[in-house]
Amino acid sequence: MSERYVNIDRDTPMLLPCDLREWVSEDDLVHFVIEAVEGLDLATFRVNARGTGSEQYPPRMMLALLIYSYANGVFSSRRIERMTYSHVVFRYLCANRHPDHDTIAKFRRENFAAVAECFLRVLETAREMKLLKVGTVSVDGTHVAANASKYKNISHGRAVELEKRLEQDIAGLLTRAEEADSSGEEPPDKLPEELGRREHLRAKIKAAREELERRAREKAAAERAEYEAKVARREARTEHKGRFIKPPSDQPGPGDQANMTDPDSRLMRKAAGSPCTQSYNAQITVDADGSCLILSGHVCQNSNDTGELERGVRGVPASVGHPKRALADNGYMNGDQIKSLASDGHDIYVAPKAGDMARNLKYDFRPESKRKANKKPGRQYVQAWLVAMAKKVSSEAGREIYAARKCTVEPVFGIIKEAMGFRRFSLRGLEKVAGEWNLVMLAYNVRRLWKMAAA
Repeated sequence: MSERYVNIDRDTPMLLPCDLREWVSEDDLVHFVIEAVEGLDLATFRVNARGTGSEQYPPRMMLALLIYSYANGVFSSRRIERMTYSHVVFRYLCANRHPDHDTIAKFRRENFAAVAECFLRVLETAREMKLLKVGTVSVDGTHVAANASKYKNISHGRAVELEKRLEQDIAGLLTRAEEADSSGEEPPDKLPEELGRREHLRAKIKAAREELERRAREKAAAERAEYEAKVARREARTEHKGRFIKPPSDQPGPGDQANMTDPDSRLMRKAAGSPCTQSYNAQITVDADGSCLILSGHVCQNSNDTGELERGVRGVPASVGHPKRALADNGYMNGDQIKSLASDGHDIYVAPKAGDMARNLKYDFRPESKRKANKKPGRQYVQAWLVAMAKKVSSEAGREIYAARKCTVEPVFGIIKEAMGFRRFSLRGLEKVAGEWNLVMLAYNVRRLWKMAAA
């Protein structure tokens, strides 16, 4: 018998237009995204209300396109544009329209506040559907790579040196141009190109130097009050009166660096000995009562999480709920913030590390009488709230409560980084990066609600 093959005819055109819905699976995320966006109030999105110029794409279609793209690991505006041509689901979502990458990038860039508003509306909808019950929340952060290379960092001293050298080069090139002009000769063809390249590099280095100087001034201003308090305490003690206390410096230190591509990003290290990355610290607060929805989030420039607990817990919108209990790892061990949250009725669980007991006696669980008997001048013992926190977390009930942290907030980061593939920001600058993080969190919540509805 001869072989039988399916006839593949790419030349005969279709006589009737096909229905793209027949090519999209009924259980695809795109249907849920379209339905979810249809239920949102998009009055805050920027549109051309005058009606002039070319026809604009509806905000609902553009927002649905961004949510579906981010939920499926497509973040570049150029890739999203290509997908509207090559992927049938994207064609269906856009109704066979193809917004170009400039339109997509502009819509994303101009509607950060509106995306944050939609993030809140989705949470309120989940609460109305009884899918969200805010009681216990988990707080955590992760380093997300910036859209910049760590090799583009420059120190203050190096910036000053290169800036002077570039100024000399520019002056020399201008002198050559003037000499050629006065002698009637044609200036070298590459002279304008070399001059423009050096001026552009000098501007970037100057911006990095000024950024370092600004950071140093802000740091000195923040430390000024603490310095003055130390001086006052020292003057009040007769035996230490007149001793010198070094004031905070408003000049950049030798180790301070700024990135010339994205000055707002920072060199961050996950742990001692690990390589540095040019990153931002992305924070989230997750519902730990079963839904695993992201309730709030923000982006900061600190490599550690010490000062982010209060912002994470208080960032949960009041219309969504009031967290009664918050869980966080040891990186959030901040006494002032824990006490502040506890005074407002939040039950905080932050587990101490076992190794902290051997380091500078940070935790000392010996009896009070023994601690006083062995106390030496200058030795610092653990405060009462730390002892209480350690006892609360290490109790049988505390261990059961705290165990919910690792199975709620950490899987969310796993989904964002592995399933959605978001490991690097596409935009630059803290404000734009924070806006893109809101879009990532919105895409995750929509994806999570879709999974919960299908279960």
